Amino acid sequence: MLESQLYQCPYCGEQAEALLDLSGGDQQYVEDCPVCCRPAVFDLSTDGQVWQLQVRREDD
Repeated sequence: MLESQLYQCPYCGEQAEALLDLSGGDQQYVEDCPVCCRPAVFDLSTDGQVWQLQVRREDD
């Protein structure tokens, strides 16, 4: 199940969109910001129904 989610880049502050695969359970991955190209860490947690996305700097 794919879900689109807006997030704010932890580096440049610009809003961007991420495509999340909710069928994989809890995940952590790195994706470059489409605006500033810096690597942001995505922490996705889900219980199968409710999910939460946290985006942070790679150096945090």
